[in-house]
Amino acid sequence: MPAVIAHSSRRRRSMSEINMVPFIDVMLVLLIIFMVSAPLITTGVVDLPSVGKSKQRPQHVVEIVVGVDERLKIKVDQGESSVVGLQQLAARVKDMQGGNAETPVVISADRNVKYEQVVKVMDMLQRAGIQRVGLTVRQAS
Repeated sequence: MPAVIAHSSRRRRSMSEINMVPFIDVMLVLLIIFMVSAPLITTGVVDLPSVGKSKQRPQHVVEIVVGVDERLKIKVDQGESSVVGLQQLAARVKDMQGGNAETPVVISADRNVKYEQVVKVMDMLQRAGIQRVGLTVRQAS
C-alpha cells in the first residue's frame, strides 16, 4: 500500500515556462523579410511648386513688410510705407483695399525674420477674411 500513496503524491506540475524557440524563429523570418524588402521601397517624391514670373503686375497691390525687428510696415502701390501694429493690421489692410476684396496683399520679409512672425501676419489676415494673400520671393538667377 505504501507504493500507491507515493504515486498519488507525485502529481505532474504544469509547465509555466514559455517556449521561446518558435518565437525566435518567427522573429528571424520577419527580420529577413524586412531586410529584403527595405531596399525595394521607393522613397516619396515631393513636387514643390515653382515660382514663375507674372505677365503683368496688378494695378493695385497692398504690401506688408516684416522687418528684422519684427515691426510691420504697410504700403500701397510701392508708395510710402507706414508702421502699423499687428492688432491694427487687418483693419488697415481692409481700408487700403478700398472695399475691393480682389486686391492682392503681398507679404515681404527679410531672410533673418523668424518664420513664426510671417505666419502670425498671414493668420491675422486670414482671420480677418482677406482672400488674396501671397509672399514676395526673389527670383533665382
